[in-house]
Amino acid sequence: MDDHTWRDYMERKSNSIMKMKKHGLMKVDANLISNESHWNLHSDDRGPEQLRNMACLPGLVGDVWAMADWHFGYGFPIGGVAATDVDNGGVISPGGVGFDINCGVRLVTTNLQLNDIGNLKSLGKRLAKEIPAGTSGKGGYEINSSKLSNIITGGAEAAYELGWGHSEDLSAIESNGVLEVDEPNISERAIERGIRQLGTLGSGNHFLELQTVDSIVDKNTAEGYGLFPNQIVAMIHTGSRGLGHQVCSDHVKKLESGYKRDGKNWIHKEWGITLPDRQLAAAPIHSKSGIEYIQAMQSAGNFAFANRSALTQRFRDIIYKELGSDAEVDVLYDVSHNIAKFEKHVIEGVACNCCVHRKGATRALPVGHKELDQRFSQFGQPVLVPGDMGTASWVLSGPKKANVAFDSSCHGAGRSLSRTQARKNINSSDLLKELNHKGILIHAKTENVLSEEAPDAYKDVDEIIRMTEDAGLANPVSRLTPLIVIKG
Repeated sequence: MDDHTWRDYMERKSNSIMKMKKHGLMKVDANLISNESHWNLHSDDRGPEQLRNMACLPGLVGDVWAMADWHFGYGFPIGGVAATDVDNGGVISPGGVGFDINCGVRLVTTNLQLNDIGNLKSLGKRLAKEIPAGTSGKGGYEINSSKLSNIITGGAEAAYELGWGHSEDLSAIESNGVLEVDEPNISERAIERGIRQLGTLGSGNHFLELQTVDSIVDKNTAEGYGLFPNQIVAMIHTGSRGLGHQVCSDHVKKLESGYKRDGKNWIHKEWGITLPDRQLAAAPIHSKSGIEYIQAMQSAGNFAFANRSALTQRFRDIIYKELGSDAEVDVLYDVSHNIAKFEKHVIEGVACNCCVHRKGATRALPVGHKELDQRFSQFGQPVLVPGDMGTASWVLSGPKKANVAFDSSCHGAGRSLSRTQARKNINSSDLLKELNHKGILIHAKTENVLSEEAPDAYKDVDEIIRMTEDAGLANPVSRLTPLIVIKG
């Protein structure tokens, strides 16, 4: 299915939603969050083609979705959301989770304002020195196999027990920072990589940003979340590092080997599954392969929760050293955006046990949802949306009622240029001068990262937020602008 006939099945459903009607091997319809101007600007048809291919997975319920920040990925497009029926032929696809399992965002709040920071440059240098970033695991905490075992089964709770975090952090983390693991099923290579990398950011689009609350859109919810104008906050964006990448690589290789080409399609004879793209390789949820992947994915997810906890503790310690122990440093929320979660949803009036794949999408649980801690219940879940290092990020809230995309929202601005295009088009030195002129202090390990992650390489995050709100997926609360950026 490498043709462009999907365009013949597109129709506008609302100002911010495009629908692709079911055709060919598709089991369900597909929706893209996109207004008219956004749709007309997109030039890479691979994302919508991947969305169409997603809709061919067995056991799907509801429609499949691409959030407003959608772009081309591996198997699923980034921004892809799809749910399969756990009890009736549903499958799980590693390509619907991604290689950086439980890549996610944590927002840390303080009781400080900009004028409380005497020397911003000094703070930036200390953050750059003491927050390990880059492709290697240099600077990671030294842990042994026993501690790693506790982390991959205990997540953020295990990190807290090891001294990385506060007990009250746990209720401010999606799933309380722990995914259920009985048998980890991760390779020795994944373990080797994990032991070296706990407490490190990584590279690419991962970062730690010191930000300020630039504006507040929803005063009541902002107050409920503990946000106020000109407040200093920190956003931490990272995941499961090499451990998660290895877990995905191991299971993708194993699953894809079972699919054989048959004309334009790929078939798994044992499971009777036909797919248009081998990168979608999926296993029945209750099969041996499916259970093994789920356990390994959740192990990597726990490592990611612990990693963000360890980085939070590093940040806390730096703030205390620079600004004194009177500083209050709290976790507002921590969200996953590369994970498959087992959730209950109502589809066309019928309750369903769903396996919801979110790849480059985050949950946006509505007001009153039973999984939300009491402090968030009346406001809806905090939804954290990083933008780019030269513009802004956003805090949103879950809607008043469950949304039609399995309680999902966008997870970022979304790339408008590939990394290769960005390196060709954007001069890192000029960009650095431009950002410094804006008063944004950048600390990056390599020049390539600057051009690859430049503001011009991303979509307009404010427009992404407007489309997300218009589609009824989440509501804007506050806009955050960068002061210090730490990247690999």
